[in-house]
Amino acid sequence: MTLLAPLAPDSLHLVIDMQRLFVEHPDWRVPRLTAILPTVRELVRAHPERTLFTRFVTPAVPDGAIGQWRFYYRHWRSVTLERMDPALLDLVPELAAHASPDRILDKRSHGGFDAPEFAARIAAEHASTLILTGVETEVCVLALAFAATDRGYRVVIVSDAVTSSSEQGHQAALTGIYPRLDQQIVIASAAEVLAALRSVPSD
Repeated sequence: MTLLAPLAPDSLHLVIDMQRLFVEHPDWRVPRLTAILPTVRELVRAHPERTLFTRFVTPAVPDGAIGQWRFYYRHWRSVTLERMDPALLDLVPELAAHASPDRILDKRSHGGFDAPEFAARIAAEHASTLILTGVETEVCVLALAFAATDRGYRVVIVSDAVTSSSEQGHQAALTGIYPRLDQQIVIASAAEVLAALRSVPSD
């Protein structure tokens, strides 16, 4: 699917998990996050009123999670809140200035849509298209994208505003996974998205 211009006026930008956790924590650090930050910030500034930010929130202790997540956090115990400074869950400072509390959505799963309050908050924006940026391309971005398509949203993945700690995983998602849903998911550059956003008619 090609990116149509202009984007629908109801398009909503979701900035996924651009948190201090993925910059500062040695176990979950995404080295390329800082490289995409200027591009993500430019997209936020283009339409701040149509932007939401997600945060991946870890439990206090592994057994505070459900099911297989308990084993996950037993392995990654260093990112549970009994071991980690909760401030690392905050958005990176460059984006925190643009995110009022009512624009931040916490999630405890990769995609987030399994939580009714998360899905309801996005639904309240009455968007038909979700523009996705952030981390990680083949984990939380992918999970959220697939969950969004299941709910009927058109999804735009901004190729130069997503990244991962795994370059192989990042490239595999962009070249091998997202194109499989080419009637529901668009891959576009930030320049293409910004041009389309500038073409959105004002009210």
